[in-house]
Amino acid sequence: MSWLDSPSKQRNSFSLGRISDSPEPEINLIPFIDVLLVVLIFLMISTTFTRYQELAITLPTANGNEAQAESKQIHIAVSRDGRFAINGKVTDSSQLSNALSQLNANGSANSQVNIDADAKAPHQSVMTALEAARDANLSNIVFSSQTKK
Repeated sequence: MSWLDSPSKQRNSFSLGRISDSPEPEINLIPFIDVLLVVLIFLMISTTFTRYQELAITLPTANGNEAQAESKQIHIAVSRDGRFAINGKVTDSSQLSNALSQLNANGSANSQVNIDADAKAPHQSVMTALEAARDANLSNIVFSSQTKK
């Protein structure tokens, strides 16, 4: 028997009418998964995590003495349900700027607006009071606070 007659050579020989017995290629997933895990770990380590936090607001407390009132004082009270009162008289939000304009009819530049807002008053109600004071050309605006006991 010669080397040409060996069964291994006959099996691997190519002919036109014969189908080759070579196995189909397989994809080995283990190295693929290993590479993906390395890429994932790299991205996790190199990514900066930004944390969007809410604003931490510490409201100020007042310890000073009251200022001497030389100016005309206008008090706007804002209740927790969003209603307004100017100097103790309940006013509708649509009439707020008109009422402030009437109180500041003489156009005195030293009129002071005190906004007394409830701690649970809606932010929009306080902004409405600020806009009404701006519309009435009142620029000296003060927010009331209470002292710690």
